[in-house]
Amino acid sequence: MANIPADLKYTKEHEWVKLDGNLAAVGITDYAQGELGDIVFVELPAVGDEIAQMKPFGTIEAVKAVSDMFAPVTGKVAEVNSALDDDPMIINRDPYGDGWMIKVELADESEIEQLLDAAGYNEVIGQA
Repeated sequence: MANIPADLKYTKEHEWVKLDGNLAAVGITDYAQGELGDIVFVELPAVGDEIAQMKPFGTIEAVKAVSDMFAPVTGKVAEVNSALDDDPMIINRDPYGDGWMIKVELADESEIEQLLDAAGYNEVIGQA
């Protein structure tokens, strides 16, 4: 059973968001990393890039597949987790902690209300 923390927001496409003021940390869920298997490469935007809600912001490559990742929020990339360049499997080991991908300065905080809570995400993945 996938770990779905109650304090995060989620997309149906399996990204999570953790707010810290106007900054949102973004990554993929425990469920998603489990479905992908061993992650071998992550392509992320650069600091300063603009991303738009529900538009692709990068790709994640696993042994089994390559998948787009979709931005849960609109804003400017403030930070990128460079540790993933050398060890993308951090995402497999700690998807909600050290496996975060980007931090985004929010353009519109109301977009958070459009995301799923833990119960809603559990329904999406069939754990409800």
